[in-house]
Amino acid sequence: MRIDILTLFPEMFEGPFGSSIIKRARGKGLLYTNLINIRDFAHDKHRIVDDYPFGGGAGMVMKPEPVFEAVDYAKTLKTGSLSGTSEEPRVILLCPQGRVFNQETARALAGERRLILICGHYEGIDERVREKLVTDEISIGDFVLTGGEIPAMAVVDAVARMIPGVLGEEESFKNDSFYNGFLEYPHYTRPREYAGMAVPEILLSGDHEKIRKWRRKMSLVRTMERRPDLFKMAELTAEDRKLLEED
Repeated sequence: MRIDILTLFPEMFEGPFGSSIIKRARGKGLLYTNLINIRDFAHDKHRIVDDYPFGGGAGMVMKPEPVFEAVDYAKTLKTGSLSGTSEEPRVILLCPQGRVFNQETARALAGERRLILICGHYEGIDERVREKLVTDEISIGDFVLTGGEIPAMAVVDAVARMIPGVLGEEESFKNDSFYNGFLEYPHYTRPREYAGMAVPEILLSGDHEKIRKWRRKMSLVRTMERRPDLFKMAELTAEDRKLLEED
C-alpha cells in the first residue's frame, strides 16, 4: 500500500513514522508513506498557502491552488508497480466535518492500494477542494485539533495494522478492541502475583478451551459495562448469550 500525505508540517511525522508498527510495515515493504509539503506548490516567494475568507469572518482559509496541484503531483508518483495514473487513489480530507473514523473504516481502507491524505489547517479549506478532489472526509472525534496531522497519523497507524503481514500474527489484530465490535479482554503477564493482586487461575490452567471462553466472556462483559452503545449494536451468538448467563 502507498499513502501520500499532504501537509503543511511534514516534520511532525518523523517520530511516529520512524518507530513501532509503521516503521516495521515500511521496512517490510508492505507500506510506503510519502510526505508532500503543500507549501512547495504555493505561487509566491513567501510560500503562502492561506488567505482571508470571502464574506469576512475570523481566521484564514487554505487556498485551493496549492492543494489541487499537490494532489495532481501525488497522483503521478510511482512505487514499484503502483502508479497513480493507472489506479485512481481515494483522496481523504482529515477534518471535523468528516464521518467519525472507526475500525470498520480502517479495515476498508486497508483494502485499498493507494490513499492520499490531506491535512486540513487554519479555519478550514477552500470548499472547491471538497467538491472536486475529495472522495472521503474523516474525523477522529468530536473535539478540536490544530490541524489534520495527528488525525492522519492515527489513520495510518490503524490502517497499517490491518495490512496482511504487518503484525506477523493475524490473530494479533483480530483480538484488538473494536475489531469484532467488542472491547478486548483483560491481559496478564508475569509475575503471577503483584501488590496482592493475582492472575486469574483459569489463565494458568492450560485448558485452552476454558481460556477462550473466559476471554470471550470478559470481552462481552467489558463491552456491556464500558461501551453499552457498542453492545446494543452487537450480534450475539448462542454461545455469547450462554456465557453471559453464567455466574
